[in-house]
Amino acid sequence: MAEPDYSSPEFVEQQRQALLTLSKDLPFFNLLGIQIIDVEPGRARLGLAWRADLCQPAGILHGGAVASLVDTAIAHAILLTPEFLRAKAAGGSLVSVDLRIKYLRPVSSGQIVCEAHVTRLGRQIIHAAAVVTNAEGKEVAHGDSIYTIVSGRQLQQNDH
Repeated sequence: MAEPDYSSPEFVEQQRQALLTLSKDLPFFNLLGIQIIDVEPGRARLGLAWRADLCQPAGILHGGAVASLVDTAIAHAILLTPEFLRAKAAGGSLVSVDLRIKYLRPVSSGQIVCEAHVTRLGRQIIHAAAVVTNAEGKEVAHGDSIYTIVSGRQLQQNDH
């Protein structure tokens, strides 16, 4: 059987639809209220609404919720790239190696949106960046991350 064309628009769209369907049932997404606004190879836009139960005592959205949105958006920017789809087909996965967040202003109401994009996609190491904005379009946080693609064989070795 021939290997699929991981960059063909038809294959990517099929994987995109599967990703959107899966996200509706992910407990972590439901816990935080993360919504996928748009996702394509190398880019993703995810949203999160301010909720009192996601706030720190002063009523400001907890930094951990913002960081989770950034980490998740960056991962989704990677998930439809041909490089990752090829690794996934062979049993591989993504692992976050480093995540940095710079908080610029507090969020005390409304929706935030994180736009993430891959800045460098190597064979194993992936660099990506993200910007989080509030409902007024003001920047709330900047994030950057390094991910690695782990082969199915490496995952199996770690199970033992």
